[in-house]
Amino acid sequence: MGAIEAGEQHPILLNDHASEWLGIEVLNLDDGHATIAMTLRPEMMNGFGITHGGMIFAFADSAFALACNSAHGDDGLVTVASGADVTFLAPTRAGQRITAVASRRQQQGRSGLYDVQVIADDGGTPTVVAEFRGRSRTIPNRHTN
Repeated sequence: MGAIEAGEQHPILLNDHASEWLGIEVLNLDDGHATIAMTLRPEMMNGFGITHGGMIFAFADSAFALACNSAHGDDGLVTVASGADVTFLAPTRAGQRITAVASRRQQQGRSGLYDVQVIADDGGTPTVVAEFRGRSRTIPNRHTN
């Protein structure tokens, strides 16, 4: 599969309006790995003034999807989530920049296991704010023409 070249966009982001709304920036893509970043905005906060857990989950899920799917053609296949879990470890707030690092842990046939760490770095010591574990399944791409 291989890394994406500079200026190249991953095909699954072309119509991914959710990731676009989140403001996701792709930092690194390679076979089974993805690193993305975004800055948290006020409309992503919950009533406690901290980031809504769904925003963190969606962010990690986008990194998971990028790590699961090749940027260089899918042979009519797409890899989707069959399940995922997240553990929130520390709160984040508007204005913070967070990074998600997704890595494939295991691939057996059409099933895979991926871990994603979500990290906040305010210029000091980076803090792991969430751990996400995704389970994937490769299926036929029903949207192929």
